[in-house]
Amino acid sequence: MAGGLAVFHIPVIETEYMEPTQNVTEFILLGLCHNEMLQPVCFVFFVLLYIATVLGNLLIIVTVKKSQYLKSPMYFFLSYLSFVDMCLSSVTAPKLIADFFMERKTISFESCIAQLFVVHFFGCTEIFLLTVMAYDRYIAICKPLHYTAIMTRCVCGSLVMASWVGGFVHSIVQTLLTIQLPFCGPNEIDHYFCDVHPLLKLACTDTYLVGVMVIANTGMISLICFVVLVVSYVIILVSLRTRSSEGRHKALSTCASHIAVVIIFFGPCIFMYLRPSTTFSEDKMVTVFYTIITPMLNPLIYTLRNEEVKNAMRKLGSRKVTLGVK
Repeated sequence: MAGGLAVFHIPVIETEYMEPTQNVTEFILLGLCHNEMLQPVCFVFFVLLYIATVLGNLLIIVTVKKSQYLKSPMYFFLSYLSFVDMCLSSVTAPKLIADFFMERKTISFESCIAQLFVVHFFGCTEIFLLTVMAYDRYIAICKPLHYTAIMTRCVCGSLVMASWVGGFVHSIVQTLLTIQLPFCGPNEIDHYFCDVHPLLKLACTDTYLVGVMVIANTGMISLICFVVLVVSYVIILVSLRTRSSEGRHKALSTCASHIAVVIIFFGPCIFMYLRPSTTFSEDKMVTVFYTIITPMLNPLIYTLRNEEVKNAMRKLGSRKVTLGVK
C-alpha cells in the first residue's frame, strides 16, 4: 500500500499456437463390403476378376512380344498398357481380397502413403499412355503416308518414357501434398485402399488449399487428356468419311476399342478427382471401375474387336501345341 493506492500485479499468460501432432501410426480400412454374409461371394468374385486381369494382360504382353505380325507402334503401346493395367490392379486387389476375411483391416501409415503413391503413379501413367495411343491412331489414319516416318521406334520409346515420367511427377506431387498433413485421429478410412480424398477427410487441419491443388494436379490432368482424346477421335471419325468402306470399317473397329477404354477409365477418374475434397458413398464402387474392372476389361476389349491380335494368339497357341507334341 503506497499513498492509499493498492498496486495489483496481473499475471500475463503467454499462449502459443499448438500445431496438431502426428500420432496416427496406422489406419483402419472399412473395406468394400460391410455385410458378412456377402463377403465370401465378394471374395470369390474379386479373386476371379484379379486372376482374369493378370492372365489376360500377360497374354497380350506375351503375344505382342512373340508375334512377328504385331510389330506396329499400336501394339508396342498396347503391351505397355497391359503391363500398367496389371500393376495398377495388383496394388489394390490383393489387399482388398485378403481383407474380406480380416476382422480388423489395418494398414500402417507408411504402407498407406506408399499405396497412394503407387496407385497414382500407375493410374496417371495409364492416362498418358491412352493419350499417346490416341495420337498414334490419329497419325495412322489422318497421315498414313507419313506414319512410319513419324512413329519411329525412337519416338515410340520416348513417348512411353514420357508417360512414365509424367506419372511419376504427378504421383510425387500428390504424395507430398498428403504426407505433410497432420493426422491425429480418428484413423478409420471408409475405403478399401488409401486414396487422397479419404485421407484429406481425416487430416486435423484445414485441407481446402490442398483439395484445390489435388483438383489442379489430378482432376485437370484427367480432364485435359480426356478432351484431347475426344478431339483426336472426332478428327479421326470426320477424316474417315473419305475412306473406302473396308478401310473405314477397319479404322472404326480399332478406334471403337480405344474409345470404349477411354470412357470406362476416364469417367470414374474425372468423377473422383475433378471436384472439391469431399467423399460420397458411391466413391468406392466408382473406384473399383478404374482400379479393377477396367484393367480386366482392356484385354477383352482389345482382343475381341481386333482380328490381328486374335490371329496372333491362335498362331502362338498352335505353335505351343506343336512344340509340345514334338
